[in-house]
Amino acid sequence: MTKDTPSKKPSDKSGYASSFDVAARAGVSRSAVSRTFTDGGSVSAKTREKVLKAAAELGYSPSVFPKMMLTRKSALIALVVGGLEHPDYAVAVETFALMAQEMGSRILLFAVKDVQYMDAVIPTILPYRVDAIISALAMRSPETAATCASMGIPVVLFNGKVRNKFVASICCDNVTGGRGIAEIFVANGASRFAYIGLPDNNLPSQERLAGYAGYLMANGSSGMLIENGNYSYESGYEAAVRLMRTKSPPDAIFCANDLMAIGAMEAIRFEFGLDVPTDVKVAGFDNIPMAAWPSHQLTTARQNVQLMVQEALEVLTIMLRDGSPDAGILRVTPSEIIERKSSGTRSIN
Repeated sequence: MTKDTPSKKPSDKSGYASSFDVAARAGVSRSAVSRTFTDGGSVSAKTREKVLKAAAELGYSPSVFPKMMLTRKSALIALVVGGLEHPDYAVAVETFALMAQEMGSRILLFAVKDVQYMDAVIPTILPYRVDAIISALAMRSPETAATCASMGIPVVLFNGKVRNKFVASICCDNVTGGRGIAEIFVANGASRFAYIGLPDNNLPSQERLAGYAGYLMANGSSGMLIENGNYSYESGYEAAVRLMRTKSPPDAIFCANDLMAIGAMEAIRFEFGLDVPTDVKVAGFDNIPMAAWPSHQLTTARQNVQLMVQEALEVLTIMLRDGSPDAGILRVTPSEIIERKSSGTRSIN
């Protein structure tokens, strides 16, 4: 085989070309290959050209593992999510992946069926030697936090409020969002209120309810009906059916997210033949793209997912740089009320 003849069988038993193959093809030392693929590596222009040409012919890409062993950094960030059917989560995953790449890291995705807690997936994550964990799920136990701390792994909770030396949190201003929805309902004449939330231990849902109920009580409401769903359209539909079959059904329903709110709207219309908002006013939370569709025109509280992702990665950068902050970081991003026709006609054309 001449020097210019492409190698058909790389010596690496895995089937991938190795640095030895590239060195042999280019007629240079293996260290010259290593320096060529190292940022700032000292290598002549002629040698670099020969190495890159040989690498292209062999389909060679340098392995990340030697660098990982040298720096003890994997450049991998574990992203833990549940409920990927939710449009906001899909947006968040894509945004995290793109922004992480810009900062020189890669996302390793872990999807969890239990949409409440990240604890169960931690033993699966740790063997990958990730540099950090970002979780859209809550952390339930102190033992989980202690495990991450013992490994020196920073954790950022997305839409959570747990904090310690190795755990920081980014969340939306859920209380203000819930309060804003209640204000619209009251201004539009509603008098019998309901809330479709998530299980009692879901922090964002609890905070949205606190803002909603707090405003209503301050303005003379003596009580409300409460049902729980599980993020989905179907659960919102079913919860609304239960609410509307009570002796005194509500004339205003606030849902902890938009998918459940859209399900509630369709139950009101198709199961009971009622009009939204004339008979029942409905609002959600998140401002997913479907909320603005003409058939929905859903009033909602918008959480700025892109801003929350930016904040999460900024906090993570601080934690990685400093080895973890002296005290846990909590950042709260604002919510914004988007008023549409589903909640009534106040200032809505």
